[in-house]
Amino acid sequence: MGTDTNEILRQMHSGEVYDPMDKKLMRRQLRCQDKLRRFNKTHCTSLGLNIRSRMLKQMFAEVGKNCYVEPPLYANWGGRHVHFGDSVYANYGLTLVDDTHIYIGSRTLIGPNVTIVAGTHPIEPKLREKGLSYNLPVHIGKNAWIGGGAVILPGVTVGDNSVIGAGSVVTKDIPPNVVAVGNPCRVLREIAEKGEG
Repeated sequence: MGTDTNEILRQMHSGEVYDPMDKKLMRRQLRCQDKLRRFNKTHCTSLGLNIRSRMLKQMFAEVGKNCYVEPPLYANWGGRHVHFGDSVYANYGLTLVDDTHIYIGSRTLIGPNVTIVAGTHPIEPKLREKGLSYNLPVHIGKNAWIGGGAVILPGVTVGDNSVIGAGSVVTKDIPPNVVAVGNPCRVLREIAEKGEG
């Protein structure tokens, strides 16, 4: 594999195997992580909240209106490949393996200690020995609720309005308008159209 930065960036976002330890790539990643460290040091005051809001817009690929992330936030690329709609709320300890794009729709709620993983490693041992990786984007729809401690794996889509139970491990797509729980996460039931308590 060549070390041309544009080619490696293309590989990162195409699902192809690539070398995440490329020096030019790592320099970019470290700059993103430096911004993340500063975000996590902000204080919970009215000034600090304004600073957090501004920083998220600088760190993330996209941030809609009225989004809030409780520090600490952990992200491989400091959120550089993360896209938030409007009014997304993430509780303490969100971990984003954002080596490629993670899309989170408007009004989605994310519980504490949720992990969303877009980066992974090959199954083939010889490729892992070389330290290679590949990435698959994650899509979470609008008005979803991801329960505390849930893990969402690479390439997964969670549909609009769906609820992922606390502690679930989401290995496959979850359709819209369902409650899904477990390891591996499976649909428990559909959500009624009229309000539920």
